Amino acid sequence: MMVEHNGLDIMCSNKYCHSSSSSSSSEHDKKIFSKLKCNLSRDYPKKNAEIVSGQYGTNVLLVGAALMLAIAHHGPTVKEDHFLSFVTCLIIVQLFWMMWYILVRHRRKDARTERDVHATSCWIRGGLTLLALLSLIMDAFRIGYYVGYHSCVSAVLGVYPVIHATHTVAQVHFLWFHIKDVIKSLETFERFGVIHAVFTNLLLWCNGVMSEAEHFLNNHMRRLSALGYANLTIVHAEPQCNCTTSTCSMFSSSLYYLYPFNIEYHIFVAATLFVMWKNIGRTIDLSSTRKRVATKTQGLTLGPILGLLALASTIGVLVVYITHMEESVRTRQSAISMFYIYGIVMLVFMSIGGAVGLLIYRADYLPLDTTKNPSRQLDTKLLFGSSVGSWLMSWCSIVAVLGAESSPPYRWTNLIYSLLTVLEKYTQNLFIIESLYRQQVHTKRDDPELLPAPEIFSVTSSLAPPYTGIINRAYDTPDRACVAMENEQGESGQVYKCPIKPSEVSLPGGNKVVRPLNVKKQVLKNISIFLVMCNISLWILPAFGCRPQYDNGLEQETFGFSIWTTVLNFAIPLNLFYRMHAVSSLFEVFCQV
Repeated sequence: MMVEHNGLDIMCSNKYCHSSSSSSSSEHDKKIFSKLKCNLSRDYPKKNAEIVSGQYGTNVLLVGAALMLAIAHHGPTVKEDHFLSFVTCLIIVQLFWMMWYILVRHRRKDARTERDVHATSCWIRGGLTLLALLSLIMDAFRIGYYVGYHSCVSAVLGVYPVIHATHTVAQVHFLWFHIKDVIKSLETFERFGVIHAVFTNLLLWCNGVMSEAEHFLNNHMRRLSALGYANLTIVHAEPQCNCTTSTCSMFSSSLYYLYPFNIEYHIFVAATLFVMWKNIGRTIDLSSTRKRVATKTQGLTLGPILGLLALASTIGVLVVYITHMEESVRTRQSAISMFYIYGIVMLVFMSIGGAVGLLIYRADYLPLDTTKNPSRQLDTKLLFGSSVGSWLMSWCSIVAVLGAESSPPYRWTNLIYSLLTVLEKYTQNLFIIESLYRQQVHTKRDDPELLPAPEIFSVTSSLAPPYTGIINRAYDTPDRACVAMENEQGESGQVYKCPIKPSEVSLPGGNKVVRPLNVKKQVLKNISIFLVMCNISLWILPAFGCRPQYDNGLEQETFGFSIWTTVLNFAIPLNLFYRMHAVSSLFEVFCQV
């Protein structure tokens, strides 16, 4: 019996052990599953939201690009009305999203919203507002154009400018008050809203670029046909009816002078909204939100003078080039030669300025600032990415000049101009990035915006020295201790000097301290403002019709008409964007010096 009892006990004990091991294994499996679930829910949804929203925006852009390519063929199936209807739907969706976002933020106005102070600045938003005003003028011209031809054109041509004007006003309001927001709620939904706005503006930029390129290409073919070079087909986009007003021709011709501003507006808005998209869910480093010290303009003389001289010469070259291109062959050649000589002088001075700025930075070495900053990283990528177009155009010109059989008077000046274009962008990119990634040197104690933390002088602070039995009167009450030491001077024969407060110092001739100017900072500020004006000058020329790459004939002789015009349609818009983006980056350099 005892044996049986013991056997039963042993059996029961084994059964109990089996049950215990199975429950522990199930708990272990649950822990592994919960850990896996925790790991999957930590980083992957954010990355998945970025990838999925990015793919959505890319496909929206590709649908619009497919429609634009079909329109460029001028076939009977896809017309401009279809593309404008598609873009109008995208704009309406963005309007609804912006209205929803503003209403939600207004309801949660008591909740604290993190903001990225580096996302944009007041002067950038002011520049975008100016470009938006010019875009509104272009919308007004489009409405006037539609009124004149309303009897024979689609109603979409009248609805689109109205919706686009509403979109421009709402978007500028959004940029002024919400572009710095760091979104922490409904992140996935907000990512789709922001990326939709980014690619809607990119699609509008592509549409403007295509329309402007088509306009210049038609002008170029019209000029070649007039000179008898080839029998080229010129596309006439005028409606097949009479205008009911006397201002239709003025509206249609004025649109192409406003296209450059509209193009720059949309690409800059897309860039700023992309920074907002990158900031979604980001943890802001509070130490990087220090308020910037006001920029001093003392010592600015040579840079603004040379910049204004470059700007004035640019206007003169533009007027002479446009007026001389419609005349004889010899006059056209002299106008093209004048442009290349002007460009060589400009690029030489710009390259020297960028090289001098780099030498100053390398002589005054500071470690790089490697903190995460989406705005600064985007600036760097856009500078390099938009340089590719100009570099491609320059190297094609170099190949054409070296392999050309004809030898016009501007052949070798074209070669020098193309080489200097590559060198100037190289040095300017290095100068801008060197400045943007340098750690800023903050002044000590004399800067009112850099006050020390209040807990440093607190008795209960952890930074206070431990009590060792010795009372430090100077630490406890520095003013009274200083007075006591001064009273005891006669007993010990020693002289104690107390620190003098700034308010006790008498300054001869006024209350302000005149500090000597830093020569290096003066040089850097002058270089920055000079490069700003030079980049504006080099943006004005191609934006308003001064494009010798269409007219010199050397590249067409080497690459052919279709290939070279394709290269220009790709490279010139990127070059225009590069110049405007360089202006904004150089002004940021000017503010940081």
